[in-house]
Order: sequence, then structure tokens, then C-alpha cells
Amino acid sequence: MTDTNTAIPHKPHRGGIQWNNLNWSVIIGIGGMHIIALGAFIPGTFSWSGLLMGLFLSWVTAGVGITLCYHRLLTHRSFKTPKWFEYFLTTCGCLAWQGGPVTWVGVHRLHHKHSDTDMDPHSPNHGFTWAHMLWTLHDKVEGINGHDAAKDLLRDNGLRLLDKYFWVPQLILSIGLLGVGYAIGGWQLGLSWIIWTVAIRTIFVYHGTWFVNSAAHTWGYQNYEETGEKSTNLWWVALWSFGEGWHNNHHAHPRSAAHGLRWYELDPTYWAIVVLSWVGLAHTIVLPRPDQMPDATGNKAPKPAASTTTAIDPPENITTSSATPPAA
Repeated sequence: MTDTNTAIPHKPHRGGIQWNNLNWSVIIGIGGMHIIALGAFIPGTFSWSGLLMGLFLSWVTAGVGITLCYHRLLTHRSFKTPKWFEYFLTTCGCLAWQGGPVTWVGVHRLHHKHSDTDMDPHSPNHGFTWAHMLWTLHDKVEGINGHDAAKDLLRDNGLRLLDKYFWVPQLILSIGLLGVGYAIGGWQLGLSWIIWTVAIRTIFVYHGTWFVNSAAHTWGYQNYEETGEKSTNLWWVALWSFGEGWHNNHHAHPRSAAHGLRWYELDPTYWAIVVLSWVGLAHTIVLPRPDQMPDATGNKAPKPAASTTTAIDPPENITTSSATPPAA
């Protein structure tokens, strides 16, 4: 894959399907999850236990694993936590089956560096479906190497191990659910748990993450109009993704632990970070300064410095907080 520090002498390929560059293991994995989920239409495969476990694991894998850990902790270091707990959170992220933490983090950092330009790995400028999911189906997105942009994580032996074997936790969970379900209620319950707790939960989390890349660069409003790209705040994506849909706020202040910066911008992931701080599992929480917040009158917030929106992991002018929620 091309080194991210090397300039590409031509416009990188984006959009559509590059048939000679497809990653068939990813296609089989993602496609397989969608096919298994269709089993929900087979009579007798629904169970309340499967649905409830699926809802709980949606929060564990998306709210905790992807949003809180992969994104706010590992990508932007919005707060600090003990190393053993960081590994636990990362394992929750692996259960989402969105790839290893190093690759995920690196690609997202490059999205910030190149947001809505030709080099962005997943901009709607290259097609809504490309930004939403087609980019994930390719073996290589030209000019993008996630590992190059996350070398800090590669220096951590634990994270490097989890990145290599990210698929193992989901496999162990699936085998366990099938076995326990069979022991309790036979094959029908075991199959129900695979359909609802694994497949439907996984694709629900997939699309919640993907809509941040697609819908939250297409529709919605902006508290910060001059971030240099097309990120928006979109309420239904925020609900789906546990607060990630306040995407324009995030692009203006990438290191902020809080993405919802007005009172009505609900951000359950930030609330979770606050709760963790109460029990000593989160500290050095990063928030924008008061003068960087959108005001209560609805006026647009001050233009952020260019360095805060384009650097891979920006050393923003930030404040640390004792976890007082933002209000505007």
C-alpha cells in the first residue's frame, strides 16, 4: 500500500467498484452477516432473549467499543484510562467486526487530514454509496495505509496483538452463543441467538458507523461553517451511533471527548466517559474551551484554527475537564 507520507502524482481512484481490487474476505464477511440476518424472516427464529442480548451488545460493541474506544480514546486520545481497561475496551471494539484497532484508527485519522478532498478515503464527493460502504470492500484504497497513520498504536504490543486477531472475539462469542442456546433451548434458540445477537446486531452497528461517513457529510446543520469540509450534525445518525452524528462539532474539535456541544445534542458516549471518570477509569478529559463553544443564541461558533481540523492527531488548543458536561 502507498505510504501516506508519499505524494501521489495523480488523482487517486475513488468511487464505484474496482473489480480487480476487491477484498473477498471482507465481502464474504459483511455479505454473510447480511444473509444470516435475513434468517429473521424464517418463522420460529425470533426470541426475546436474542433481541435483548443484541440490543445490549449493540451498545457494548458500538457505543463502548467503536465510539468510546476506537474513536475517542485510541484515535484522538480524548481522555486517558488505565492500560488494562484500554485493552478491555479495545476487545469490545473488535466484537464490532470493523477491522483491527490500528487500521481503523489510521484510516480515520487520514479522513480528518484529507476530509472531503480527493485523498479522503470515504467522502460522499466520490459517491454516497462509496462513502457509506463500498470503500470497505476494497483491498486497497489508493494512498491510504492505516498502519502508517497509527504507528503510535503499533508500538503497543497489546494493541498490535488485538489488531492481528481482531476477528477472534466475535468468533468465540458466536460459538458460545450457539452452544449455550442449543443447551438451553435446542437448535432453534441457538440459531435465534446467532441471527439476532450476532448478525443483526453486527449489521446494525456497521450501518450506524457508515452513516457517519456518508449521511453526516451530506445532510444536517453546522455549528462550525468554516472547518474546510462538509461535515454536518445529524440527529438521527447521532441517535444511531451513540453521539457520533454530531460530526461537524467533531471536525471542529477532533480531540474533544464531547461531540454534542449544545444542550439538545445528546451524546451518551460522553456521558459514559463522565461515569468512568467518577470511578477512576477516565481522566484528563479533553473539551473545547468556553470561547470555542457554539453559543446559546444559535450563532455560529468561532472558526477553529486550521491546524485543529487537518492534522492527523491535532495538538489542539484544548482544556482538560473534571467531566462537567458542555452546555450551550
